[in-house]
Amino acid sequence: MVIGKKIKMLRTLNNLTQEELASRCDLTKGYISQLENDLTSPSIATLVDILNALGSNLNEFFSSDTITEKIVFSKDDYISKDENYGSICWLVNNSQKNEMEPILLTLLPHEETPLDNPHEGEEFGYVIEGSIIICLDNQKFKCKKGETFYYESSKPHYLKSNSNGISKVIWISSPPNF
Repeated sequence: MVIGKKIKMLRTLNNLTQEELASRCDLTKGYISQLENDLTSPSIATLVDILNALGSNLNEFFSSDTITEKIVFSKDDYISKDENYGSICWLVNNSQKNEMEPILLTLLPHEETPLDNPHEGEEFGYVIEGSIIICLDNQKFKCKKGETFYYESSKPHYLKSNSNGISKVIWISSPPNF
């Protein structure tokens, strides 16, 4: 394990300079620099002090060498599915385990998503191309390029393209629902 690299990562996550961390631990900036560059090793007591200043502890620090959760997603990570009304592209491929699920919805002209029955949660969207109608229970709301929508999912709902061209929407459901 590279202790210095992990301490530096924690320090930067806490928005601390080497000097600020050193000051909180009664150490010198030079010592913190040497430690982060793996030029020296701390005693257990010094490591405990540093980790306390960084909001961590020995157990957390040694439980994992790296962050295993994926943070950045590229086009290669997206999962797409063509539907008769357009397509759904899951922008975060592991979002079912998260609190929210972002998708890129592409609606063909004047097509609509299937009716979504009432469920727990909330939904948010941003229209990036075209125009849509949000059908929420018995009400209809127009939303065009550059506008957003937000509603609780406690009523039957679906989206319908209100455009002669394709409509694209970043649509986020919390909790995951798609």
